[in-house]
Amino acid sequence: MTEVQTRSTSATLEGEAGDERERKLPLYDWILLPALSLVTICLMFALMKSMAGRMFSASGNLQQKCMSFDDPATGAHGLPNTVCTDKLSEVPQIEYRFNSCGHRAGIECGLKSPGTYRIVMTGSSFGFGLGVTQEETFAALLPSQLSKLTGRKIELYNESMLFKHPHVVALSFDEVLAAKPDMILWILTPYDVKEASLVLPPKLPKRADPDAPGADASYLTRVKYDVKVSFAGKSVVDGIHGLYDKGFAQFEGGLAALMLQHYLYESQRLYVNAYLKGGDGDRDTVFLRTNPPAEFNGQLQQFDGYAADIEARAKAAGVPLVAVLIPQRGQAAMISMGEWPSGYDPYRLNDQLRSIVTSHGGSYIDILPDFRTTPNPERYFLPVNGHPYSEGHAIISAFLAKELTNGAVPALQAGVQQQTALAQGK
Repeated sequence: MTEVQTRSTSATLEGEAGDERERKLPLYDWILLPALSLVTICLMFALMKSMAGRMFSASGNLQQKCMSFDDPATGAHGLPNTVCTDKLSEVPQIEYRFNSCGHRAGIECGLKSPGTYRIVMTGSSFGFGLGVTQEETFAALLPSQLSKLTGRKIELYNESMLFKHPHVVALSFDEVLAAKPDMILWILTPYDVKEASLVLPPKLPKRADPDAPGADASYLTRVKYDVKVSFAGKSVVDGIHGLYDKGFAQFEGGLAALMLQHYLYESQRLYVNAYLKGGDGDRDTVFLRTNPPAEFNGQLQQFDGYAADIEARAKAAGVPLVAVLIPQRGQAAMISMGEWPSGYDPYRLNDQLRSIVTSHGGSYIDILPDFRTTPNPERYFLPVNGHPYSEGHAIISAFLAKELTNGAVPALQAGVQQQTALAQGK
């Protein structure tokens, strides 16, 4: 036999021996190796979930412990003399303190101090200051800025509340008048038009499993529960598959996805593109369209009806009413960019609301042009949730002070010297 034949025969025998060893791989290895792979993937998802949970978790204590949604005659309202610590996605825990009238006003309800010009503010979550401390809201910052510009003693009593959309403002308008305002400031957002007729929000969903941990449970507690459910009455392999599926679902549609969205939305152009394509979650962008669907036009008509009622009652009481639109995050970004796709207009709703409010005898101030000269204003709004950061409240307060003292409200008109300083940003 030649040397070549010998090497060939030897290689063949070694290959057959290798095949034999592969065929004789223990059965438990065929189960163990895939199982280890699945466990590794699950741990990766668990890590993502843990990171996202720490950064973007929410508790829901505010709505569950300090608010009532039981009375359709008044709409959602705060419970008097309650205090809640609530965790909103993307921000630290915030304390919400309600006075004896159930308002997050920062002061007790009652008659105003002698010689004080009182503004009573109403509106929904932007005016309420969701996600920031009371001291950092524009409701708290605005009075001192107005006092400085006008030389008058000014206070602001805030009656804004979550879900206090136009229908609820109309239902509770006697409370606004009972606060004896010298002026009423109505804070509007695009969502207030979309939900103009909403009185009570949908009830918070109940947990299907009463043993399931709540949103404020520790991460270890939630992991133990997931493992228990995944393996209950199942084989080890089926349990691992179930844990994998649960982890993937949470990654795809839960907190981990929220974390990825958060950093994606740090890019202005990426955010605007996603916003206009419906990537902004529960925020509808139809109000930006130059040719919106009939449903939105119907909602605008509903808003018109509530505005007419509210303004007629303010006029009968002899109190001036001033309305203003606070833009959504994507809308503010579009205005700052100075460009947007054909078929959209970030100023359209602002012009419509101005027309409605002034047609019923109210006044309207416009802060949208101020966002045009503010670089990247979207950075002052929570990337996913959309509400203003504390920094956002600060710039909104400055914009409101500027527009309220430029002659739109005679009683608040700033002197020539103050106006010049304001125009120069001093």
